[in-house]
Amino acid sequence: MTFDTTTLPIDPAVVGLAAALAVGLVIGLERGWREREQAEGSRVAGLRTFALIGLFGGVTAQLRGPFGAWPVAAGLLGLALVTIVAYSAWMRSSGRLSATTTVAALLTFALGALAASGSPALAAGVAVVVAVLLDLKSTLHRWLRRIEQRELSAGLQMGVLSVVVLPLLPDQGYGPYEALNPYRLWWAVVLVSGLSLGGHVAMRASGPQRGLLWTGLLGGLASSTAATLTLARQARQEPALASAAAAGILAACGVMFLRMTLIAVSLQPALGRALAAPLLAAGLTLLALALLQWRRLGAPWQRSRSPQDAAPGPSEEAPPFDLSVALGFAAFLGAMAVLGRGAHDLFGTTGLYGLAMVSGLADVDAILITLARMQATGTLPLGAALLATLLAAATNQASKAGIAWLTGGSTLGRQVLLGYALATLAAAVGAGLSAAAGWLG
Repeated sequence: MTFDTTTLPIDPAVVGLAAALAVGLVIGLERGWREREQAEGSRVAGLRTFALIGLFGGVTAQLRGPFGAWPVAAGLLGLALVTIVAYSAWMRSSGRLSATTTVAALLTFALGALAASGSPALAAGVAVVVAVLLDLKSTLHRWLRRIEQRELSAGLQMGVLSVVVLPLLPDQGYGPYEALNPYRLWWAVVLVSGLSLGGHVAMRASGPQRGLLWTGLLGGLASSTAATLTLARQARQEPALASAAAAGILAACGVMFLRMTLIAVSLQPALGRALAAPLLAAGLTLLALALLQWRRLGAPWQRSRSPQDAAPGPSEEAPPFDLSVALGFAAFLGAMAVLGRGAHDLFGTTGLYGLAMVSGLADVDAILITLARMQATGTLPLGAALLATLLAAATNQASKAGIAWLTGGSTLGRQVLLGYALATLAAAVGAGLSAAAGWLG
């Protein structure tokens, strides 16, 4: 026999008041625990008081039916007066200045009213968030003390770039061949700036050497070219970090090859199977080289630290990200988009390889998706799609090697070139083994 909950209807008012009480208990638990050592009667509000405040908000919300919004407004005003009086007396006796408990009490009342107004789950969720924020007082204050003025400015600039400017841009093509999409080009600006700021944070959190590796690994999930530009810029500012930046760049490219394999297999399994051996061989080789480089610099699990691990962190004058560099990268992407469409129009299908190479200068995902779709519809032979993809990947590596050398210096460029050469050799071996297996089959 099944149990039907509809046979036991629960009055929504009861659910709302129970949620209002729970809201007060959640917030009051944190406030009461934090002030548990204080003498009885010396606290502004504790567990019981906050529970009553939440329930008070719920009851006033229930009275809206016959009386409108006046009970809630009057209750909030009365509570504000009571808490102000209590806070003033507490401030005079303790000599401390803190309005946190007062604000938490008013918020508890509002959440209690929200819970009794038909949104108990939302009110409970917000109450948990409030309690967490109150509990993180020491952690948040410690973070604030560590944030520098240039980092605060960079974070606010990132907010303007991503939250203010980006949503206002049109997501459609303009200019020659309608290849210039303002929304997607600005995404490149946000991406480069975000990777640079994220790398700065990673370096502050885990040290200058290891932070760069994490920047490469995470940046490779979005754009290995953008990650390369970010890391090369860091190596230019701090030459002592060139080896760590090289490890991050190799890791970013390794992740790129793994990402390409996943995209190809997902969109067109036949092309994915043909590409799997060379792409995986190159990607795993680059990741192994990055890991070896990281271990040489001093990985976290090693007991002894390399002297290089004590290299200086980011320059005090260097901003967490350079907006001009991000804008230049977006302009480069726009130019490549126009040139790629022009090459396709001029040479048609015979210009496919040239298009792949031009597109690979900035990005491999766009051309890979195009090739996979063409091959899936039968308009492009598998061999041509395979060769065009490998040409795009090779051109992309050459482009990133140039970025690393010209932006980060010769020391960084040599290490990246060596890693790419080994990855190319591994890809060739993988492609040969895959072809041999196909012939044998």
